[in-house]
Amino acid sequence: MDRELPPRPVHGHTFTQEARRAQIVEATIETLAALGHTRTSFTAICRHANLSSTGLISYHFTGKPQLLWEVTRTIVEKEDTLRTVRVARETTHSGKLRAYISSHFDFMASHPAHARALTEITELVRERPAPGLDDVARSALSVERLVSLLKAGCRAGEFRIPDPQVLALAVQGALDNAVRHRELFTFADPERLARELADIFTRCTLSCGPSLEA
Repeated sequence: MDRELPPRPVHGHTFTQEARRAQIVEATIETLAALGHTRTSFTAICRHANLSSTGLISYHFTGKPQLLWEVTRTIVEKEDTLRTVRVARETTHSGKLRAYISSHFDFMASHPAHARALTEITELVRERPAPGLDDVARSALSVERLVSLLKAGCRAGEFRIPDPQVLALAVQGALDNAVRHRELFTFADPERLARELADIFTRCTLSCGPSLEA
C-alpha cells in the first residue's frame, strides 16, 4: 500500500466501451514500458493495440492526461491489491514493512511492464508538470499510505521514527529506483535484494531516536 488511488470517475460506458478502454490502457502500458514516455504517442499506442486510427483513442479519452490518469489508476490498483494482501498477513509492524518492500519486487517480477510504465509516468510528471496531470502526479508520487503504516508502528511503540514521511520517501525512492536499476544491471538475486533493503529500513525504524508519535 503505497500510492493513493485516484477516484474512479462516474460514467455510463457500455461493456464494449469498457473493453475497448481496457485494451487501450494495456497497450499504453506496453508502449510506455517498451518506448518510454518521450516516445509514447497515440500513433505508437495504436500499433500496440492494433487500432486502425488514433481517433479511436480520442473517442474514449479526451487527451493524453486522461489516458495517463487511467493507466496510473489501473497500475496502482493492481499493485495495491497485491500489497494489501501481503501486508495484511503480518501481525507486527516490522513484518508489515517487510511485506510492503518485498511485494514491490514480487510485483516487478509478475507485472514487469506495469512496473516500468509507472516509473515512466513518474518521470514524466516530475519533468513536465502540466494542467490535467495533477491527479496523475499525486497518485504516482504519493507515499501517504506508507507514512500511515510507519505512524501506526510508532503509535504501537514498535518503531521510533522522528519523521515518518522522510523515511517513507527514502523507502519509496529505493523501490522506485530498483525498477530503473533492473534495466541497466541484472539482479543476481532479487529476493536477496528485497531482504537486504527490508533489513536496512527495519533497522532505521529502531535506531532513529525519539519518535514524533511518542
